[in-house]
Amino acid sequence: MTTFAIINLVVFTALLSFLFQLAKKEVGLSRRVLVGLVAGTLFGFYLQGVFGYTDIVTEQTLEWTGVIASSYVNLLYMIIMPLILITMIAAVLRVEEVKSLGKIGGTVVGILVATTVVAALIGILMATVFGLNAGELAAGARELARAEVLEARVGGVSNLSIPEVLVSLVSQNIFSDLAGSRPISIIAVVIFGLLFGVAALLVAEEDSTHGERIRAFVETMQAVIMRLVKIVINLTPYGVLALMTRVIATSDGGAIVTLISFVIASYVAIALMFMVHALLIGLMGGNIKTYFEKVWPVLTFAFATRSSAATIPLTIRTQIEELNIPAPIANITASFGATIGQNGCAGIYPAMLAVMVAPTFGVDIDIGFITSLLLIIAIGSFGIAGVGGGATAAALVVLPAMGFPVTIAALLISIEPLIDMARTALNVNGAITTGVITTRLLGDKVEIGSTDRANPGLGEN
Repeated sequence: MTTFAIINLVVFTALLSFLFQLAKKEVGLSRRVLVGLVAGTLFGFYLQGVFGYTDIVTEQTLEWTGVIASSYVNLLYMIIMPLILITMIAAVLRVEEVKSLGKIGGTVVGILVATTVVAALIGILMATVFGLNAGELAAGARELARAEVLEARVGGVSNLSIPEVLVSLVSQNIFSDLAGSRPISIIAVVIFGLLFGVAALLVAEEDSTHGERIRAFVETMQAVIMRLVKIVINLTPYGVLALMTRVIATSDGGAIVTLISFVIASYVAIALMFMVHALLIGLMGGNIKTYFEKVWPVLTFAFATRSSAATIPLTIRTQIEELNIPAPIANITASFGATIGQNGCAGIYPAMLAVMVAPTFGVDIDIGFITSLLLIIAIGSFGIAGVGGGATAAALVVLPAMGFPVTIAALLISIEPLIDMARTALNVNGAITTGVITTRLLGDKVEIGSTDRANPGLGEN
């Protein structure tokens, strides 16, 4: 290892130590996450500016800082499936009536898809306002190689019919899906958890003795899982520090400058959609400032990891403990929101790409084009994996369905990490916003077994 790499690691260790001292002084988690975000960004810029993102010193430094980053993300992935399964079963057991689950699930899916359509409209608007055109992009060797890979993948993605997609949501082997063998394994586990919970609820109604044992076991397991989640979440500042270091240090500055118009248009679209979320929360009677203060750590982590799925434990915990959203709603919105109706990856991104490609094929962006695009995006948003690259998967569904090639997705590969961070934060915020809206809309209309949580704890405007 080079001397400069050793010095860099000493500096990184000092940053970790500083975050640890903040924790000992009982500084709030959200502030420590912010410190980790800023420190990681500055350290990443230092590596980028002094050594360059391809230099051996940067590679050696990131190899070791990556131990923190990757280990933290792996810990979150480790607890996702147990968390979803046990909390979903517990959530169902808290529902007084099985029919209430249908109301909750239907409302959640409806809001997620509706907001994704709104996000797509914003994406269309921004691509038009900024005059983005795919014909102006130059394809380098890296992009052309990526295009070949995407063209090879597109057949397997776009040929699925709607009935086939619906069938794939039901697990053939729950143990395989608990291991995350498929992109939509999360949805499959959610459905299994719902069915298992319904069966447990029916058994409890038939035999009170069994019911008491079932509830005691599930509550104990949930307490253990939530304690594990809390342990992992307390590591978030360190994970964010390492993740942001890697993201910033490995960004290709030249590619970002070349495609700056698309970057700016994407961030403006994402900002506008965040404003839509804020407006919806305000219309529901919530305090917007209080809401964003409470969800800030979750959005920060989503920004750094680029994974809605990895953020599920934080999303569930924040909804239940910070926003006082009932557990059944919190679990369903967090789980569904990671694979259905992702506002950024499945809404804004494919819409912008379609509008960019259309002029190069002589297609007019009229009401017919927009209507078809929105319909395809709404349907295609089901089952998009909430991990890095999810936006590309959405593009592989939407572009071929519109009759366009997928090459443009490859042309934008160099700036994907930069934009994907904000898109992922938007996806997660969309899921949490859905939880808030669902709770406000349903209120006392469903029996959720927790009347003290009929309204999210957002304060009043």
